[in-house]
Amino acid sequence: MSSLLELVRAGRTAEVVGLLDGLTDAERRACFPELRELRKELRKEPWNSQARRAYPALHVAGAACQTGAAGVTSWLAASDMRWSGASPALLLHVLGDRESDWLADVAHRLAERPATAWVPYELMAGLVRLAGCAAPTTDAYVRGWVDHVHGSWQLGGTLMDRLARDRHLVPLVAALFETDDIGGRLGWPNDDGPDSWTGALAGLTARGVLDRGATVDACVARLLRGGTSADLRLFLRLLKSLALSRAEARERIADWLALASDAPSPVAAHAQSVLASLALDGELESRQLAEMSGAVLFRSEKKLVRAQLVLLGKVLARDATAAEELLPAVAEAFGHEDSDVQERALKLVERYLKKAGSPELRDRLAADAERLIPALRARAVGTLGAAPASPSDAGYAEVLPPVPVPVRLAPAPGTAAEVAEETGAALLAPDDVTGFERALDGLVRHAHTDRKGLLEALEPVVARQWWRGDDAVVRYRTEAYLTSAHRGFFNAAQGLELVLATLFGGVRTSTLRRAVTHGADVRDCVHSALSRAFDARLWEVAYRLATDPLPLLLSTPSWSSGLLEPEELVDRLDAYRRLGAEVAPSDLAQALLRVRRSDRAAAVAAAGRAAALGTTAGDRLARWLTAPEPAAPTRGRRVAGSRLLVEYGEVPELLAFAADFPAQFQPLARPVSAFAEHRYCPHWETPIRAHWLALLPERRELVAARLVRDLSALAVDDGRGTAAILPSLAESGGAAGDAVHLGLAYALGARHPEDRLAAVDALLVLAARGQLDTAGLGADLGDLVRRGAVKPLRLAESARTAAATGAHATVWGVLQHTLPVLLADLATGGGSAPARGLGELLAVAAECAERSRARGEIPHLAQTAARRGSSRLVAQARRLRGALVEDAAA
Repeated sequence: MSSLLELVRAGRTAEVVGLLDGLTDAERRACFPELRELRKELRKEPWNSQARRAYPALHVAGAACQTGAAGVTSWLAASDMRWSGASPALLLHVLGDRESDWLADVAHRLAERPATAWVPYELMAGLVRLAGCAAPTTDAYVRGWVDHVHGSWQLGGTLMDRLARDRHLVPLVAALFETDDIGGRLGWPNDDGPDSWTGALAGLTARGVLDRGATVDACVARLLRGGTSADLRLFLRLLKSLALSRAEARERIADWLALASDAPSPVAAHAQSVLASLALDGELESRQLAEMSGAVLFRSEKKLVRAQLVLLGKVLARDATAAEELLPAVAEAFGHEDSDVQERALKLVERYLKKAGSPELRDRLAADAERLIPALRARAVGTLGAAPASPSDAGYAEVLPPVPVPVRLAPAPGTAAEVAEETGAALLAPDDVTGFERALDGLVRHAHTDRKGLLEALEPVVARQWWRGDDAVVRYRTEAYLTSAHRGFFNAAQGLELVLATLFGGVRTSTLRRAVTHGADVRDCVHSALSRAFDARLWEVAYRLATDPLPLLLSTPSWSSGLLEPEELVDRLDAYRRLGAEVAPSDLAQALLRVRRSDRAAAVAAAGRAAALGTTAGDRLARWLTAPEPAAPTRGRRVAGSRLLVEYGEVPELLAFAADFPAQFQPLARPVSAFAEHRYCPHWETPIRAHWLALLPERRELVAARLVRDLSALAVDDGRGTAAILPSLAESGGAAGDAVHLGLAYALGARHPEDRLAAVDALLVLAARGQLDTAGLGADLGDLVRRGAVKPLRLAESARTAAATGAHATVWGVLQHTLPVLLADLATGGGSAPARGLGELLAVAAECAERSRARGEIPHLAQTAARRGSSRLVAQARRLRGALVEDAAA
């Protein structure tokens, strides 16, 4: 027993195997307890050289010295021996003398482990071979089998040849259709062709190795179940490779109908083509075609919808008697968002209505025509007998969201336990300004009144932090952490960690003093002024915690937007006066930037109280509150490639009060230029931007100017995530100027849908607050589209989303200033071809003009509408022109 343990420790695996071969089952079982203890010992430091040397031998010995299938399975699949375990061949050698039923049990137990357990396929397959049992069809086994088949190309032959030799082929192929997210594996390395999985499976089916009916049924069932695009693409390709006969297609009409209705576009298109072929050959009943059309015409994919209308036209041309059943299905397209689709559907109805003499059908179609756009509805009045628009239809009411109301911050946490709870939540939600500010204020207040109780309450929160440990480790790790953080906090959670580390003695006071005195070594970039001001308060709070704890924070906002009520700030300064506490400069500076001054009456009243305190801080507050209305800095624009960027000059208001602000806050008064950006900007985390906005809650334009370049990346570089700040920017205070609107313009043309949705939210909030400059935003969008920074299709999607909320007049107000810029080149011949997607943008504009009853002239629209042809661009230009000149009584 001791010799086995010594060999295992030494990592002499071959000698361990030889020794195990000579032991009886009872002797093996007697060795296992010591092997288990050795495993516990190695777990403490699994990556040191001793553990890596011992693990392969331990893996083999532990598997051989147990008799229970469950125990052996657990040992073989253990995560601590996953990367340093023994080879499958050695494991099979030491397990090969067991009974076949036992081996089969272990094989199936291993196969039931998740694929992420990384149990070697060779081990599972070897146990199946030794046991002579059926192959498992679990997720892990099937994935391992697929990878093994890919990897056995060295054996020669095609993929089909290698599969044909597998005695477990039939059940494993059947399991492929039940395995989620397998398409990527089967599609590599060849998506198509004779040596691909689709080619091999189709060939084996043709040779009779695989049952054809079962394979076809499995393919269709897999497509009906849905899944990832890779899965659907692969199984659809296999289905096409099987080349179904007309009888096989006819047997599955119900499946094709379901796929055409609900499947993703590529699958639905195939089902539609199968059904179309059956319909044109008279093998699809009119009832079934009507059922299919009702579903397909409801889909948003225009290609499918148009193909369905073409099919209905062909069927009606061949058999006009089907009009009674099919025309109601055609009328489903009257409500489609695309006016071209509506017009095609109306033409079909007009053409074949005469051959369906039922008055009830005419009445039904006339009622459906009320969903047509105004121009087509007016036409349907004469052709279908539809009711003309009633006078009540002429009215329009814009629907905008309610104006967001800021949320009052709850009082500071009353107990240390509440502070700990708030702090833990703030560490997990770095973009939550409210949670961060309440946690920081709670830490400051309780460190001043009951530091010992606070540390006890915080212990569970910080116990798992990476910088916790014995004193020497804490000192080393925290100083290393501060070396990184000294270049600026990437997010608010990192700043909270600094405060917590200081409370627990992990930061030297000299380090904190140096940061407070000289400031953080932030790299110069367009964001650095915001970053320096945000960081300065946190370094100062940490320093005061280590030297002279503050009784409370002056700068904790009153509202979720970051605004601080002046009366509350005066009360806090009064508390400092009564306690004889020294005000922290950065804390006061942040409070001044947050205090509400837009309510002049409240500001003047608070200024009187502040001056009466007789303190330096009170006098500063009084001067700040009674200062004249801030003058806007000079602004300008510069071009960088396809980008258009905003620049601002010095901020006169902040320059006038420079003496009242610490050095780390003074860069906020300096000019803003996106071209002064350092090559490497560390501010890549999105959550920190919400805290920058709360830094200047009444001067959002100064924040937006520093974010325009980031927002431009959403459209120009296909960036992601930056637009999340836009709704908060729209809800913030101060003027919504050039920077806010230009940033919004870029986000409306963002690559990713979630960014476009955030931009739409911001647009609607600005409109609801009466702060949206529709003319300026529209002109910016036109300029950006013309420069190639924003793609018209993306802009059209954003505009359609905004209009769908009921804001048609708002969207029209923007687009009426965008379109002249884009149509100018078409009208003057300055552009060789219209921008791709311009027709879609015109379609959205036409819908908004129709619904909002807009009237007037759009420069260059008439020339575009007069162009020859019936392209979407020309058709939608004519539609928009007709809507704008339509008589109100029409």
